[in-house]
Amino acid sequence: MSTVCRDCYAYSDSHEPVCRRCGSRLLVRHDRLDDCQIAHIDCDAFFAALEKRDNPELIDKPVIVGGGRRGVVSTCCYIARLNGVRSAMPMFQALKACPEAIVMPPRREVYTTASAQIKEKLLALTPLVQMMSIDEAYLDLTGTETVHAAKPAQILSELAREVRDDIGITISIGLSDNKFLAKTASEIDKPNGFAVLHSSEAETFFAAKPISVLHGVGAKMAARLARDNFRTIADLQAKPKSELIRRYGESGNFLYDRIRGIDDRPVQTGSERKSVSAERTFDKDIGDLGALKDWLWVVCDDTSRRAKQGDYEGRTISLKLKTKAFKTISRSTGLLAPTQLAQVLFRTALPLLEKEVKTENSYRLIGIGLSNLSPARGDFQDLVDPRIGKRAKAERASDLARTKFGKHAVTTARAIRSERSKK
Repeated sequence: MSTVCRDCYAYSDSHEPVCRRCGSRLLVRHDRLDDCQIAHIDCDAFFAALEKRDNPELIDKPVIVGGGRRGVVSTCCYIARLNGVRSAMPMFQALKACPEAIVMPPRREVYTTASAQIKEKLLALTPLVQMMSIDEAYLDLTGTETVHAAKPAQILSELAREVRDDIGITISIGLSDNKFLAKTASEIDKPNGFAVLHSSEAETFFAAKPISVLHGVGAKMAARLARDNFRTIADLQAKPKSELIRRYGESGNFLYDRIRGIDDRPVQTGSERKSVSAERTFDKDIGDLGALKDWLWVVCDDTSRRAKQGDYEGRTISLKLKTKAFKTISRSTGLLAPTQLAQVLFRTALPLLEKEVKTENSYRLIGIGLSNLSPARGDFQDLVDPRIGKRAKAERASDLARTKFGKHAVTTARAIRSERSKK
């Protein structure tokens, strides 16, 4: 059975419980290890880990990263998770489950910088890197053994050490012969884990597990399967593909393949971003249209800034509102020409907001999304609104001033009022 030591990276066929070279018990062992070339890398409690890295006093404390009491949990450390805190949980519920938790506001620039550092390390291993989010990625290490003079498991073990030493956080690694199983494996041994799962063992591995372990199966699909008396994956494995497709359409085909460890998707280096967005959860419900307009500008400005940073422009603008009763309202409209300008986002979304405010009393959240993206090509000259060109130049000048002197160098009265309303 092939074995790699995660401490000294020694490769052997040893069955001994410790590494022959360094005596470590931290081993990766699998009889199909050499056949696994696809890896999934997942940073452990990424935001919270970086907060603890930068503030050692937080090391042994439960940490939650997220908004105020009205916001949601972006992520939390494993100590908080032991107390029942989960990502996307409303903050008031998280603090009820773990009242001693320390809540840290997100520091997106810190997280983005660390993500870029990790991506740089991944690209040093292989050009076939697919970033799935700020803290997870797939790698295809096929053919890299010749370049690095090491097996994929050795390369990945060294990567984990480098990320820990250079960036100050831990990662969990899943290694397989396809993407679906690599991601599944990365969740087996968290945190700071390394697990191997080959497609030849997938059917047996999944059989006794609940359907909820299948990533890609959402809550609605899981509920439907439960109504149809599919409790474990073995229940699904007992059905022929034709029946699953008859019951669930294309999802049936997906289920049939995944529960058998079948996934032929390649690691794609050119994955296109589908949207950029920003949202704010208020400390208190807001029903006043004037105040909502101010916050609309704030989220439009944030969305615009993210689009500019990614060099995107989009044709579809979406307004998101959440009422005091937690009802989510989404409204979208299209543009004749794509944009990335905050002024255009605001002017387009404002009528959508005004229409909704007439039907509801108050809101707890507002957001703006820009989708149907394409590479930015410059500002559109609108014959219906000839002043848009001047406003675009003014906005670009403000962007330049922010770049040189900080994000607060140039601001608007709306943004100032919004910030003051939080105090």
